[in-house]
Amino acid sequence: MFHATFKGGPLLAALLISTAAHAELTADQVWTNWKAVSAASGQTVTAASEAREGDTLAIKGLTIVSTFDGGSINGTIEAVNFRELGDGTVEVTMSPEYPVVVNSIESDGRKSVINVAVRQPDLKIIASGSEAETRYDFTAPFVKAVVSDVTVEEKPIEMTLEVDVTALGGSYLVTAGTPKQLASSITADSAAVTLAMTDPETGGKINMKGNVSDLVGNSTGNLLDTAMMADMSQALKAGFATDGSLAYGAGTFEFDMAEAADTTKGSATIGSGNIVFALDADRLNYGGGSKDVEVTLSGAWSPLPSVAMSYGEAAFNLLMPVSKSDEPGDFAFLMKLVDFTLSDDVWSLLDPEKVLPRDPATIVIDTGGKANWGVDIMDPDGAEELADDTMPVQLHALDVTNLTLKAAGAEVTGDGAFTFDNADTTTFPGVPLPTGQLDLKIVGANGLVDKLVQMGLLPEDQAMSARMMMGLFANAVEGSDDTLTSTLEFKEKGLFVNGQRLQ
Repeated sequence: MFHATFKGGPLLAALLISTAAHAELTADQVWTNWKAVSAASGQTVTAASEAREGDTLAIKGLTIVSTFDGGSINGTIEAVNFRELGDGTVEVTMSPEYPVVVNSIESDGRKSVINVAVRQPDLKIIASGSEAETRYDFTAPFVKAVVSDVTVEEKPIEMTLEVDVTALGGSYLVTAGTPKQLASSITADSAAVTLAMTDPETGGKINMKGNVSDLVGNSTGNLLDTAMMADMSQALKAGFATDGSLAYGAGTFEFDMAEAADTTKGSATIGSGNIVFALDADRLNYGGGSKDVEVTLSGAWSPLPSVAMSYGEAAFNLLMPVSKSDEPGDFAFLMKLVDFTLSDDVWSLLDPEKVLPRDPATIVIDTGGKANWGVDIMDPDGAEELADDTMPVQLHALDVTNLTLKAAGAEVTGDGAFTFDNADTTTFPGVPLPTGQLDLKIVGANGLVDKLVQMGLLPEDQAMSARMMMGLFANAVEGSDDTLTSTLEFKEKGLFVNGQRLQ
């Protein structure tokens, strides 16, 4: 049911983008193009009446219907006015509020209806430029979407959902052609979400609210019609592309859940964050991060009054080729958690004698390289080949830019680079033959082993085995306290550790 709620996004976007993105220099051309673009994207647009009132084309009773698998979205706007400003531009204004109804049938056959009220007083769109390249600027003091009426199988669900965006502004630049090119930017002072819901079966309740400030988004892309987008593999080959980012500033989040005798509460603050995304015939990229995050949780499940944790920075990024090709493309993987801390009361449960140092923990895995797909992963038929025994991807190079693990007074750092011969998968069975090395530095490992023995978490015989392994595979750094180095090297079709051949 709630998946269908978010299906309303394309309709709300269409009301802004399709109007603005195809406006011409006259009001009639704007309206004509709006209907044509909506029809091409699978939407049905009708109006109760159309009338010229001086420099304005007035549309009454505008209805837009969009269908999706298992349901439909219906939006009705009482009035839309296209006013020619006399300087070659067209101003588009709409009713300050309009309803949207989402009808859907879930996979289990249940029917749901969600009623949304969209409020956007003083929203204005100005179209300027030429038919070949048109710029559209829009502003709104605020835009609010309110969900207050939800039914499943004609039974009401107790739920209220509000989304508020303040001081919204931005622009679109549309360049005609096949495919059309779109560049956009958007800003907002804040965005907030509030949710209150009661589970009709268990009576459990959830309340949630969150907000972020200083939103800035940018995107570019090539647009195709809906029919071509049905097959992503073909759409990419035809030129579909998107590339964008969203950054935001300080934010807060709070929630509480109650079910029977069990309750959970939580809150969080964030200093800033960002999201990046890109998709075209050459690559898929998705990533994001956040900084200065603090989280507090409490509930009957915890032996402590509350559990608190924080971190200085977290980040994730994935880049990879998406098309079948004999030529290797770039890939990258980043996972980062910097200066992660737990509150002292949590540490006291884990280590009441304060044996372990409570320094902030950090983990960083930053890699990149070259690889290519032997199948088209965007093609359903190609995706089926992923289940076969044949290797669907060839790895050509791997660069370990940063490997860091720091916790409990010990630290491991490393970097390295490898190349791979895909013609040889027998020397190391099932793996292309690697060449290259990884250099590691280990600080505080022996001290950590001693502390784990002291805490009773590591038996002495296992600790001795661990020390023997470190002695075999690592070299002590002369003049340094508890510092080891190790070099893992693939060469001459073998594996060497610190110059000793192991395979």
